[in-house]
Amino acid sequence: MTRFIRTALLIGGFAVAFVGMGVGTAKASTEPACKARPGFCLDPRVHQDYEGDYVGHDEPAVLFYSNEAGSGNSNVWHLQVPRDPPAIPRQNTNVSGTWNFQLHPTFWFGMALCDTESYPNVSSTCTPDSDSNIKNSSDPSSPSYIGKHAGTSFMELQLYPPGYTTDISCAARQWCAALTIDGVSDSLTRTNNLDCLERAGEEYQDFAYLTFSGVPQDPPDPLNGDAIGTPAGPSVLFMNPGDRITVSIHDSLAGLVTTIVDNTTGQTGSMTASAANGFGRPKFQPDAASCSDAPYTFHPMYATSSEDTRVPWAAHSYNVAFSDEIGHFEYCNGSIDAEGFCHQPNTDLDDDVCDDGSTSLLIHVAGCLDSDVDFNGSSYQQDWPGTLASPVLDQLLHAQPLLFTSPLTNGQNYQRTAFETDLPAIEFVQGCDVVTGANCTNPPSGAAFYPFYSTTTIGGTCAWREGGRFMPRTTNLFGGSSTAEFGPLLGLYYAPEVGLPAGTFFEDYRNVLSGNACPSAG
Repeated sequence: MTRFIRTALLIGGFAVAFVGMGVGTAKASTEPACKARPGFCLDPRVHQDYEGDYVGHDEPAVLFYSNEAGSGNSNVWHLQVPRDPPAIPRQNTNVSGTWNFQLHPTFWFGMALCDTESYPNVSSTCTPDSDSNIKNSSDPSSPSYIGKHAGTSFMELQLYPPGYTTDISCAARQWCAALTIDGVSDSLTRTNNLDCLERAGEEYQDFAYLTFSGVPQDPPDPLNGDAIGTPAGPSVLFMNPGDRITVSIHDSLAGLVTTIVDNTTGQTGSMTASAANGFGRPKFQPDAASCSDAPYTFHPMYATSSEDTRVPWAAHSYNVAFSDEIGHFEYCNGSIDAEGFCHQPNTDLDDDVCDDGSTSLLIHVAGCLDSDVDFNGSSYQQDWPGTLASPVLDQLLHAQPLLFTSPLTNGQNYQRTAFETDLPAIEFVQGCDVVTGANCTNPPSGAAFYPFYSTTTIGGTCAWREGGRFMPRTTNLFGGSSTAEFGPLLGLYYAPEVGLPAGTFFEDYRNVLSGNACPSAG
């Protein structure tokens, strides 16, 4: 069993529903962001929203821990923006290129933030940048009980690959980035009022593209803007494939600041999560007849980053993390109906949120973008970099790997790293029981391949890559498979949430290493 609380369709006794979307149509400005773009919000503990739509995602991640003050709220990363391969994706052929938009609609850098309107909604205050917020006990009588945690959101600085429809891509050939912040309108026992749920969603999101001026293109507030549209005008930062960038995330008096410096072009984009920039939250007022808005300035939750610095409503355990968002593209080799469902040979219920590709910015192939819960789409094939033994063929057909350094905090490396994936949370079709851990497998049933992280040395520093075992100049494969790398099942204790009991649930695999496996030289 899995912890769904609202029933829609039944597959082998498991409740599941999928978000429908018209083919090639623009999304209504009033549609909540997490519903309009499946896969762009953090995977929550509750895997269906109040309407019964499935909202789980596959997020293999690298986590970073340090006891040093500032490690939970300030860091700098370096990354090379991935290139797509020379071979282009083609419909209905055995030999085809696989581009970044088929592997991941986004990847991101993350951090936990204070949000007094988000779950568990037991306090109207949150002291930013403070480990006084650490509450991870399973004992309700303890002052550190997780049910007494301050309200929490999660920040993702997301990068979007080029070449497909505006459901994923910003441009035909360039990448862009956005600051997103997700919260949940629940308490231990109640959801927010219906008007808030319909306008902002049960999981709501502030969204703002990084701009040269630091001023949002549209209001980021989930109640007052339609910021997830295609970035327009000369103010938005675009990056070319192959550019080397520096990512900075830190707190300030004005709010959390995210900055990308493109060291190749010399351009800089930024965004500050402040009320002055239009960031806000739906107020948690379950008994209200209508939704009220709360302009909000966001600050990091914690001073440090450890196994105990959690987002209490999230499936994952992390605070400071780099994560890939996979499992959201599958070719549609058939007809697409008006509800966005693909009718093809061996059709299954995740062949949804489909587009015929006619509105694509560059690559015109038909595909479906909902969560790939049977693990048979592009993310789960040997279509990743390093999955072919021939380097020439691999680089012809496959995108370049994600290439990034471990973060530095105040100029220092983090002390420990960990690998984590939330596979059990989305393996309900395969019979994974997150209460006991029974029938949960890594790699998941149905997948021909599951990507894992490895390291290399470039420019005198260690760097991370994601893909298979055959990438040149690899220095550590961490066992050479997802099974070895992501480790055993992880049980996390949760407080109750809107009909769900408190208890320990197995929603992740996690492998905590004894040290920093890939220290950065800056």
